[in-house]
Amino acid sequence: MRALLAVAIAVTAARALPAQQPTLSDPLLDRLVGRWTLTGTIDGQQTTHDVTAEWVLNHQYVHVHEVSRERDGNGQPQYQADVYIGWNADVKRYACVWLDVFGGIAPASLAEAPPTGDSIAFVFHHGPTAAFHNTFVYDRRADSWTWRMDNDADGKLDPFARVTLTRVKGER
Repeated sequence: MRALLAVAIAVTAARALPAQQPTLSDPLLDRLVGRWTLTGTIDGQQTTHDVTAEWVLNHQYVHVHEVSRERDGNGQPQYQADVYIGWNADVKRYACVWLDVFGGIAPASLAEAPPTGDSIAFVFHHGPTAAFHNTFVYDRRADSWTWRMDNDADGKLDPFARVTLTRVKGER
């Protein structure tokens, strides 16, 4: 009886678990992996951040960890973010979850983007007429990334940030 019960539990558990996706192989995301220095302008202010990116969770996502070098009054980084970028095979689009020090997980923390050459144009929707665009563009010759961030109100883009990620020397 115990053996039969054990088999029944094992079969039920196996049915309940979704099939594991094969590991993600994406040459563009592979180019994001490494250590970077982010420099440029965010919200009108010059800034420098340290960025690391690595494959995580069975090579399903690139985890991007971003930390500003600028400090707040308590000596803490003014900005930190953990970003997960993966591939949604069902809809053939990149998917992104952006979590940062501003908190609050909401639909606005999620974005999708179609594959487009050496760029990934994420759109984070903040309501029916507002969005935030964050376009990652890879420069093959310079082995660098540009992130263009724009607020979108009723289809009118307003530049928010223009930054460049330069690979830390000795990386890759």
